[in-house]
Amino acid sequence: MVVAASFIAVFLSSGTPVPLYNTYRAEDGITSAGLAVTTVIYLATTAVALLTTGRLSNHLGRRPVAITAVLLSAVGCVLFLNVHTLSELVAGRVFQGLACGVATSALGSYVLDLAPGRPGWLGAVITSNAPPFAIPVGALLSGTLVEFEPAPRVLIYSIVAAVLVLLAVGLFLSPETVPRTDGAVRSLRPRILVPRGRGRVLFAVGAGLVATWSLSGFYQAFSPVLAADELGTDSALVVAVVFSSIVVLSPVGGLLTGRWPSVIAVRAGLGAFVVATAGILVALTAGQIGWFLAASAVAGIAQGAANAGGMRTVLAGASTGDRAGLLATIYLISYTGAAVPGLVAGRLATSVTPDHIALGYGALVLVASIVAVTMLRHRT
Repeated sequence: MVVAASFIAVFLSSGTPVPLYNTYRAEDGITSAGLAVTTVIYLATTAVALLTTGRLSNHLGRRPVAITAVLLSAVGCVLFLNVHTLSELVAGRVFQGLACGVATSALGSYVLDLAPGRPGWLGAVITSNAPPFAIPVGALLSGTLVEFEPAPRVLIYSIVAAVLVLLAVGLFLSPETVPRTDGAVRSLRPRILVPRGRGRVLFAVGAGLVATWSLSGFYQAFSPVLAADELGTDSALVVAVVFSSIVVLSPVGGLLTGRWPSVIAVRAGLGAFVVATAGILVALTAGQIGWFLAASAVAGIAQGAANAGGMRTVLAGASTGDRAGLLATIYLISYTGAAVPGLVAGRLATSVTPDHIALGYGALVLVASIVAVTMLRHRT
């Protein structure tokens, strides 16, 4: 329970700054392009941490690396207590990116190590859906506190930092599942783990992750602009609702398809995701925010099904020693798939409207989904 809660809390923490982006933009002069670049730096930092620390818990043990991830996240919250410039915002996001990267492999593997044998799909649902679910929950909590409680720029960060410290204590008291072994320093050398004979499967699942995570990255970077342009409001709570609409229901998709064959779940999930993305683009172009949020919710359920099915497909038969490296590889693909399009979108933000940028994301979703479904059409 403590391990799963810690895994969720690290990603919940990373969602807390998003509703305050408009505050930083209005009060501190941080531009929309600066906010987009901040998102890319956060995603890139997470990817680097995944690439270098993905196998560290195999050597130092799950517990100490997990505690490190939680404390890095707490430091990020502390840095956010005094944000008035872009560099201060970026510094906090860098620590959160490091925390998410370290947590993905260490805490994700810890969850799998301690997951019950029945239902067998539970560990995969948690590891695949906790990050995309927890981030918007953090944004919604933050938006609510910013909107209705005092000290909007510090309260949410203070609460989350305190919770993270308490969870670090709980992890210290939790059982270790991996013995300490030599090779910790060597494990820091960047390496992408591809199990023998599983390259095709990993490529296909990775394409599906690029489809879903890229669109989620668009929401993270542009939700303040969408709220302002489409709804005419800078409300932190509205920003949080817009941002969370694409991912908050993702666990529902994983739970609904948990008993389906994993390949069927991926194909059905991505098919529904493409249709929902088309609905998002139509609603955004027409300025219909209600339909936009409804289509986003459907897309969230669909991506939950696709991502959980993909996680089960890749992790099938993986040994304890391969879990951390595989999770790192899976999420490296995910974060890179969000960061690279985000970098391009950030450069276009000053000259292209968000709905036109969204069309580019829609094309990426379609192409990546077709690649994934085509590669998985045979029994894997």
